[in-house]
Amino acid sequence: MFTDVTVVARSDASIHTAATGGLAVRRTGPARLHLISTAATPLGGDEIRIRVVVEAGARLELGSVAATIALPSAQRPDSSTHWTIEVDEGGELVCDPEPTIVAGGAHHTTTTIAQLHPAARVLIAEHVQVGRGAADAGVGGRWSGTLHVDIGDHPVLRHRMVVGPDTLRRGHRGLTSTFSYPDDRPESVSAKEYAARLRLATVPTPGTPGLG
Repeated sequence: MFTDVTVVARSDASIHTAATGGLAVRRTGPARLHLISTAATPLGGDEIRIRVVVEAGARLELGSVAATIALPSAQRPDSSTHWTIEVDEGGELVCDPEPTIVAGGAHHTTTTIAQLHPAARVLIAEHVQVGRGAADAGVGGRWSGTLHVDIGDHPVLRHRMVVGPDTLRRGHRGLTSTFSYPDDRPESVSAKEYAARLRLATVPTPGTPGLG
């Protein structure tokens, strides 16, 4: 199944949405939307594409009403979700869906490409768990996620993480990854938790030569 979702938030507080396939979009507040599953997806072979645009001065909170469960199909184990995010000058976006749970035997890939204006404010969170339970986790589930962020014409983040057989052997089958901009906090590695905060590459300021 191919699922295609488009969300455009405008400065006059209107929100345009369009959805086909296994997801629908419901407005749940003045600037809040939730994704709702209308069919079992993603199954092996399924592709989900979600485009989110926050125009200049607009604000949007985007979540989901329930966890997404990636399942293998009889023909193949792999499925994918591709996010494209654009936030213009003065736009604000909080994108924090419920977790993606990758069932045993499924291989799910998430790709997020974000294009931000230097004067935007953005939080993008991703929560993942391999296996619906400890036994299911050992059946070969795998998730890989890629996050690319450009601010203006400048690449500031190229990040990839994998949860699968190697991490499961070390006892790690879930993760939460949060991108926050702007964020001036220093880098930090937790002495107690399996966690770290990383700074972005140098972020351009408005007026930088070549800034789009």
